[in-house]
Amino acid sequence: MTRMFSALLAGLCLTAMPATGKAQNEAPNLNHARHLHHHNAPHRKEAASEKRFYTTRSSEVQLPLPAEEGAFTFAVFGDRTGGPADGVNVLAEAVRDVNLLEPDLVMTVGDLINGYNQTPKWMEQMREFKVIMNELLCPWFPAAGNHDVYWRPLDDPNMPRNQHDEHYEMHFGPLWYSFQHKDCNFIVLYSDEGNPETGEKNFSKPESQKISEEQVAFLKESLKRGKDANHQFLFLHHPRWIGGNYGSDWKDRVHPLLKETGNVTAVFAGHIHYMRSDPQDGIEYITLATVGGHQSGRLPEAGYLHQYHLITVRPEQVAMAAFPVGEALNVREITTGLHEQLALLSRQTCDVSSRVAIKDGQPELTDLEITITNPADRPIDFTFTPQSEDSNWMFNPTHTHGQLEPGESTTVPLAMRYRGTIDDSFSGVQLNLDQDYLAPTSRYAAPTSITEVPFDIQMPVEASEENKALSLDGKEDAVLVAPENVQLEQGPFTLECWFQAESFSSRVGLLAKTQSSEYSIFMSKGIPSASVHLDGGYKTVRGKRAVPTGEWTHIAVVYDDTSLALFVNGEEVDRMKLEAGLKRTPNGLPLFLGADPGGDAKPMSFFHGLLDEVRLSSGAVYTENFTPERRLQKTDNTILLFNFDDSLGPIQFDRGPNGFHSQAVGKAKLVPVQAP
Repeated sequence: MTRMFSALLAGLCLTAMPATGKAQNEAPNLNHARHLHHHNAPHRKEAASEKRFYTTRSSEVQLPLPAEEGAFTFAVFGDRTGGPADGVNVLAEAVRDVNLLEPDLVMTVGDLINGYNQTPKWMEQMREFKVIMNELLCPWFPAAGNHDVYWRPLDDPNMPRNQHDEHYEMHFGPLWYSFQHKDCNFIVLYSDEGNPETGEKNFSKPESQKISEEQVAFLKESLKRGKDANHQFLFLHHPRWIGGNYGSDWKDRVHPLLKETGNVTAVFAGHIHYMRSDPQDGIEYITLATVGGHQSGRLPEAGYLHQYHLITVRPEQVAMAAFPVGEALNVREITTGLHEQLALLSRQTCDVSSRVAIKDGQPELTDLEITITNPADRPIDFTFTPQSEDSNWMFNPTHTHGQLEPGESTTVPLAMRYRGTIDDSFSGVQLNLDQDYLAPTSRYAAPTSITEVPFDIQMPVEASEENKALSLDGKEDAVLVAPENVQLEQGPFTLECWFQAESFSSRVGLLAKTQSSEYSIFMSKGIPSASVHLDGGYKTVRGKRAVPTGEWTHIAVVYDDTSLALFVNGEEVDRMKLEAGLKRTPNGLPLFLGADPGGDAKPMSFFHGLLDEVRLSSGAVYTENFTPERRLQKTDNTILLFNFDDSLGPIQFDRGPNGFHSQAVGKAKLVPVQAP
């Protein structure tokens, strides 16, 4: 059957142009045309008939059915070797992927083992390769590469004349063979026969890269046996068609045979460790990269990666696609239970043995012990990394890898040193914990868990000047109170502050910890509002008029267990009656002063102006209208209190009982202000 690729492509070029205009008119949000570039013709379809199609509904739409024809798939693996011994793990991942896809068969293109050795080591590597490949659900077929047959050292007096050829045929199969499957002919060739005169095996010398007359005779007969097939596919290790050190033997002696046959669809090879396509005379010449061999990875999207090909065969055409190893998702493994386990991992934080003391403006040399626990029901791999935006911090170790069984804990020592004294560029330290949940067939990465290293700061005595406030630019400035430092129990609470806005945007987070959970005060377009996430949904109170810019304003939200109230300058502006005992929805996000947390725990919706006297208290501090104090005081119920009169670099002092000093982000800074 002659190939029609050129005609099909020409037809596609003619039909794709109107589709582009149609896509632009009917899909205005589409910003690319990659899906319009088809290699093959559309699949054959049939009109729906009562025999094949059934519905109890009426519709003017006629749904065409696919033609019932013998399509099938096969996979092709590239080089396993020419790389580290542990590359077998990549091979095993490819086996796992392909078992999820279940093609009819898997072909290889050689370099199955590292080789270049003598019999004992060769046998060991052969067994390792086969025990992995034999886990495939489908049959697999080998092709021999140089790593599979080259013997070393060459001066070994016990080296057989044909090196490892006999070992290969004894344990892998014939050096060349063919078989038929579903009206297709598969032919495997041997590209390391060696110099026909000297027997030298060398892929860098053209005289050693010639096909023997014996193998040519086999090829001719195999092509003849497949002359009536829909397709013929060839597999070998060396892509001799690219020339260079391979010489011209393929061009002169082999390609003409394939072209003359008329139904050779594709030829597959490996060796060069990157993907390459070189179509010629209607024949697809395809070179694969690796499934565990040495891989530079310099251009992964252009074929320098561990990958395998998946080929879909239809009577009149063939589709080809490459898949990165390890990227196939096991649909049956992704359950609600998996989601819950990953969420559990993402919520957990590291346990830090002690606080880092800061005295006289300098962090002390500290040796910490960091405890990491696996709360999941499967093993996890973890990577622990201390990190800071401040380059003056030094850590030892810089990172730690490990694996934990369910319920198991480990302790990681961490030495922290700070060079110099604290200035405005100071930044704290966060402990990043990356965890992979090890399911039976896949590993799933949980979102990075972040733990802020706590500080024990030698805070100055009460400031003599009480006329400073925090200046925020409305673009990137805020104060981050770490989630572990916001220890607000269930039940009544009060959140309040003073502020002077310079401007209001359409969405402004003044004090916020919300993300379908917790509590917030917003000043969007200057309208005060406060929300608490109770009983699975937000309960919100809001004012009726905008707060003026350029004026100091006090705002407080009070939840007293039976109602939620909003006070502006001591006057109640809204109250919502609630059922008693509702539970607040917690989260693991920080409390932002001057912003709102996104789902990634980063600040957004920034406040522009001055912020002062932020206090979080347990209990209902206000039950009726009141006159706000300009400087808030610490009480028995105080959880957080930021007077914003003193700081140590970007560290803002918490003068509450817990001393949860917190870091300013962006360029937030204290500035003198006039008290109202």
